[in-house]
Amino acid sequence: MQNTVSLSQYVRKRNGVALGASHSMRNMLSRSFGAGSFPVFWHYWNPIWGYYLSRYIMKPLGLLLPSWQAVVFTFLVSGALHDLAVSFVKWKVVIFFTPWFFLMGIAVVLSKYFSISYRSYPWFVRAAINILFIGSTLLATCFVEGKYA
Repeated sequence: MQNTVSLSQYVRKRNGVALGASHSMRNMLSRSFGAGSFPVFWHYWNPIWGYYLSRYIMKPLGLLLPSWQAVVFTFLVSGALHDLAVSFVKWKVVIFFTPWFFLMGIAVVLSKYFSISYRSYPWFVRAAINILFIGSTLLATCFVEGKYA
């Protein structure tokens, strides 16, 4: 039988505190925005969602595809699930998060490929760079979808 990490262990490793601890959200935001690269940002962002994506999407895909394709496909699945949730709430088909998450997945892969690191900068600079990554992929998605055309 395979030794697996529980959700509680995963969250503790990502946040530095136990699941449901009073500083869990603060730690997640501080660690993710202060990450020294965009792939590390995603390593810390939403550890509960990341646990399930890693366990049920990323790892199985990693057995079939090169790791960069597994990463992009995992972002696509996450985006599609976000779109599905919004579609249920709005009672109409929404396709916004899928292309946005696709672009963020590409940004993660390219950042890793080109070894883009800004970990030597102060926290607020790292946070600004991570926000810039998110914002630029969001703007690109909006332009592609014609929301700012």
